[in-house]
Amino acid sequence: MAIAEVLVAEQGADVSLEEVARVAGVGSATLHRHFPSRQLLLETVFKGRVAALCAQADHRAAALPPETALTEWLHDLGAHAVANRGLGASLLRSAREETGGDPGFGATCHAMIAAAGQRLLDRAAATGAVRSDVPIAPLLKLVSAIATTTEDDPDATAETRRLITLALTGLRPAP
Repeated sequence: MAIAEVLVAEQGADVSLEEVARVAGVGSATLHRHFPSRQLLLETVFKGRVAALCAQADHRAAALPPETALTEWLHDLGAHAVANRGLGASLLRSAREETGGDPGFGATCHAMIAAAGQRLLDRAAATGAVRSDVPIAPLLKLVSAIATTTEDDPDATAETRRLITLALTGLRPAP
């Protein structure tokens, strides 16, 4: 899995099972026993990334003030979207094409991310740090849209962070 994680980060959703097996130093048959399809391998990698992103939300909530925790996690979400280079969209498309993956994959991952974000948003709203009438879904869409527009930037993660900050602070001058 560690090798698959690295290769997916480098090559995106097009990584082949044969290359994963070769770099990992295992036979193709061994890899295919654990992951009968590339789709299942990619889903496993992606779900691990989503679980780590959600754990980061809980870590930020425990360590930071509510507004800062939410803001930093939205930046984490942007970095996650940039790092996955279209992997989530590719997996959703493949799941619709019935390639042997989990048909509930997209809903599961989205629900995990939305729940983690909602916890942070509720916490920040309870302190009056953010508006209480904004649900998490539009914030997730905003971060996703920003990450998509920065894919071709030389430093997409930094540009995503800059644009998320602009979206959250608006055009007001810094204090």
